[in-house]
Formats: sequence, structure tokens, C-alpha cells
Amino acid sequence: MSETILLDGSSLTRAQLIAVARLGAPVALDQMQLKRVQRAADFLAAKVSCGEPIYGVTTGFGSNADKLLGAHRLRDELPGAAPIEDGLHIPQDSLLEELQHNLIITHAVCVGKPFGEDVVRAMLLIRINTLMRGHSGIRVSTLEALTAMLNAGVVPVVPEKGSVGASGDLAPLSHLAIVLLGAGEAFYRGERMPGAAALARAGLAPIRLSFKEGLALNNGTAQMLATAALALDTLEQLLDTADLAAAMTLDAFAGRSGALRAEVHALRPHPGQMETAAHVRELLAGSTLIDIPYHLVPRFKPWSAEAWSEPDDQALSFDIGWDWVPANQRHGREAFYSRFLPFKGGKKHQPQDAYSLRCMPQVHGAVRDAWRQACRVIDIELNSVTDNPLIFPDNDDAQFIEEQVISAGHFHGMPLALAMSYVKAALPVLASISERRLNKLVDPATNDGLPAFLTGNEDGTDSGFMIVQYTAAALVNDLATRAHPACVYSVPTSANAEDHVSMGANEARHVLEMMDDLGHVLALELYTAAQALDYRQTMLNAARRLAARGGWPALAAKIANAPREGQPHHAQFVAEVEQLAAALTATGDFHAGSKVRDAHAILRRHIGFMHRDRAMDGDVQTVCALVQQGAFRQSHTD
Repeated sequence: MSETILLDGSSLTRAQLIAVARLGAPVALDQMQLKRVQRAADFLAAKVSCGEPIYGVTTGFGSNADKLLGAHRLRDELPGAAPIEDGLHIPQDSLLEELQHNLIITHAVCVGKPFGEDVVRAMLLIRINTLMRGHSGIRVSTLEALTAMLNAGVVPVVPEKGSVGASGDLAPLSHLAIVLLGAGEAFYRGERMPGAAALARAGLAPIRLSFKEGLALNNGTAQMLATAALALDTLEQLLDTADLAAAMTLDAFAGRSGALRAEVHALRPHPGQMETAAHVRELLAGSTLIDIPYHLVPRFKPWSAEAWSEPDDQALSFDIGWDWVPANQRHGREAFYSRFLPFKGGKKHQPQDAYSLRCMPQVHGAVRDAWRQACRVIDIELNSVTDNPLIFPDNDDAQFIEEQVISAGHFHGMPLALAMSYVKAALPVLASISERRLNKLVDPATNDGLPAFLTGNEDGTDSGFMIVQYTAAALVNDLATRAHPACVYSVPTSANAEDHVSMGANEARHVLEMMDDLGHVLALELYTAAQALDYRQTMLNAARRLAARGGWPALAAKIANAPREGQPHHAQFVAEVEQLAAALTATGDFHAGSKVRDAHAILRRHIGFMHRDRAMDGDVQTVCALVQQGAFRQSHTD
């Protein structure tokens, strides 16, 4: 458990929210700030005693705001007056309390499966923090009861669907507050039970609400803010994972580094783009695969019994080869062949990689910028007052109550909704470029000399990694079809008193739900890239060993178009093969960047290289779990 988080209404951070929501950190209330909280509650009580008309305190809510409360319910003195049905006693002479009580019990109407405990704990934390600002009229005792419920581990059952994002998250926040009243349902120590039972097991007692307290508890943006903050925490990890997956794929392709250079990105200095390029450069540091000369890279050839003469090499599941380019086919390319030897292997003779590799900083970086913009909005919202009306007890110059109890619109979730719609549109973009890299790895037409579907398949029996790309494609499509912004479609509520709403709760919830699929796509790329990287390194190192052990004749046996002794150009061929052998033997071990190697080692501790087809469901579950747990983060964020 993390250290206690002190709440004062003004300094809550996303990191502290994660500590409370996901690590179970307890919270405490700043005693000095509680004086401001009580000041607002006392001010409100004084105004009520003077008979001042105050929205949501002495009037109804929403479209009922024109109804002033009397001394008692009008039907009480008539025969057959209906009793209170929820079993919670409210004195008949306290309509102001009944107003707040009824607000909570009638608004807890969400449907769907319950939110996870981390979301609900985040909602509780956010609600407590905003009430600590002292502009909501809640009593200190009520705020302390809410805090005690959070610290005791009582987690209200909050179904996922029911908020339109204005007036705040009324329905889901009512599910939070109803447990304080001894109603509703809650989880306690993993068990679902009635709210009263959960309070009793935790040694807590239900409360009764006073002036405006129901409205203070359920009017605000806590659900959309909680889901947004948790989603952004996950996305921060997945952005790093996406960079890692791309770096491993680039190493597996023996790709080019020019598109990552700092001076390149200085000419188009979008922050996320520059950060991504720098991060991938760091991941690839020490790689002997990146920018490798074209002529050193052999292409995959199917294994055959005659492929290797040495026992150590006979254990390999492949053969390798190059094509020699005769002198009469080099016309117009003399400058190129003065730099590179005339052998075509697995690496195409082109100075730039495909967009999914070359434009990685631009695409990943744009998603990172969308994340950063959403973080800016969330950081503001974490310490904002989002209920209504707002109480300004220190406005001593006020002549009318409307200048101290002000009806405004801070409950409207559009700032959050638009920010999260930006993120929502970015998620399938990040997943799509990952799937395109994965597809390039398994396609023999695009994978630069690796085996088709990353398996030897000399007998035609193996599918290798073919179907992994299908799953990634399905996930990308699912993400894309869910990326439509919710906030562009307002459905008016409360008899058109609330005639424009944000749908921010749906927006943020969608983003949180989409994180799993994005993580799965990135996991599938890592899984596939690790297999490709093993092939690339093993093929290159096999070529190096062959040259070191057998010299140019051993390499010559792997080269097509080779003229036989006595034929034209044979002497030239021999000289150039000798140069190839010398270049291979002059290198050390071929390997990926140091941090890519670290991540590869983590994956290989759990999932072995796939020599032949095997059941892959366990592999896929494992790599998805590793990504979800953040297992790869330490390897590239030291």
C-alpha cells in the first residue's frame, strides 16, 4: 500500500489518483481546508433559516426548479397518503432533507455490468477532492463519512451506463452516494452485498443528508474523469510499448535509421514526434542490424538435407542464399556497386523503409500528442469544482443570494468529452500501424528475406504466424468502428431543461474499454517481431560462421548465378565472394539494440521460439498478459 494521500482540493495529481485507485493508498483530509468546507455549510444553513430561495436546496431540481418547497408535503394531511417506500426514515417535517434523499435514491438507475473497483475508487477520490474546495455546501461530517467509506474498502456497485455527462454524472454518482445512506449495493473484500451490510462489516454507519448534500454528492464529472484518468495511465504505458514493438520490428527488418535522426525531426518539431524518435533511437542503441550493408543480409531458403555440412548447422531449420549480380547487369549502377558488393540477398536495395517503419515517429508521435493534450485537460479537472450551484460564502459585498449561490455549468463534461474523443480517434491509428508492421513481417513479399509466415515449412504442413495477423486485423477493425465520437450527438434530458449534454461519460468509458484491444494488438506485434528477430539474427550469424569456417567456397555454394570455373567473369565472382566472406567475418555477433534485446529476453523467458507449428493460444494469452502487466516497461525506461 502506498503512503497516505492528503487531499486539499487543489493539488491532486494523476499519479496520486492511480495510487488510490489501483494500489489502494488511503487518503486524509487537510484540516485547514476543512474549515472552508464547514464555512460553506454554515453559510448555507444560515441562508435557509432566513427563508432564502436557493436552487436545489429550497427548490426542486432541473425542470422542477420553479417549485419552491413548503413546510411539509401537500398530501400528508390527506387520507391515504403514500408512505415512504425505501424503508429509510425521513421526518415528515423535513422536506429539505427529503429533497436531497430522494435525489439520490431516484437517480441511482444505471444499467450494465459494474465498473471495476479501480474506477469506483477513483470516482470516490475525485468526488472527495472537489468537495474539499469548499464551494459545495456539504458538511464536514458527510465528507468524512465518504472518506471513511473509501479508506475502509467499501466499493459501491456502479453499473457502467447511465450518464449523459451533464448535469455531470448524476446516475453513477448516485450509486456512489446511495451506499452512504445504507442502501444500494457494494463490494467489500471482494464480496457483493447490500450497501447497509457493507457499511456494517466495515464498522461504519449510514448517514442522513442535509441541505444540498445530495446535489453535492451526485452532480459532477467524477465518472468520466475517473475513467479518463485511468485510461490515460494505461495509454502512457502502451505508447512506450508501441515504440518498443516498432523498434523490435525495425531490428527484425534490419531497417534504416535515417528517418529517426534528431536533425530530421528538428525540422518538424512536434513534441510527440521528437520524443518518439528519440525513444526509438534509445531502444535501438547498440544494434548491429540497423543500417547493415545490403549485401551482408542473406535471404531465407527452405531447409534441405544438403543445406549444411557441419553438425552444428544441420540443426538449423533453414537454408540461406544470395544472387550474384553479373557485371553486364550493373550498367548505370556503378556508383552503388562501388559501395555495396554485387549480391542480392534478403534486404532490398532501397534507401528507405515502408511507411509503417519510416513514419513511425510521425504516427506514434501524433498519438502521444493527443494523449498529452488529454492529460492537460484531466490535470485541470482533477482539482476543479464541478457541481451546481456554486457557493461563495466569502463574497461579502453581495446584495442578493444569487451573487453568493450561483447557478453555473461546471458539471458539463464537454472539455473532457472532446479531449477523449481526440484520444479515441488516435487509438485505432496506433493499432493500425502496428498491425501493418506485423503484416509485413509475415508476408514473404514484404519481409525482406524472412520465411513466409515466419516458419520453415519445408514439408508444407505449417501455418506459422499467419493467423496472428488475422486476429490483429480483427482488433484494428473493432477499434476503428468504435472510434466515432460520442460527444457530437447530444440527446436532451430533463424535459429539455438540460438541452445540450456532453456524453462525456460514454466517451471516456469507450476509451478505457478500447485499451485492452490496443494492448492486444501491440502484444501480437511483439510476439511476431520476436520470432522474426530470432530468424534474422540466426540467419546472419549462420552466414558469418559459414564464412569464417569455410571461406569463400562455402559462401559460393549459397550464391545463385555463380559462373563455374573457366566461364567468363569467374575470377571476378571469386574476388567478390572473397570480399563478402571478409566482410562477414570482420563483424561481431549480429544482434538487436540493447533494450530491444532486454525486452526480447523477457518475452523468451515465457514463450519459446516456434520451430514448428504448435498450439499458440497459450502464447497469445501470455504475451497479452505481459503487456497488460507492464512487464516490458523496465527494459526501456531506465
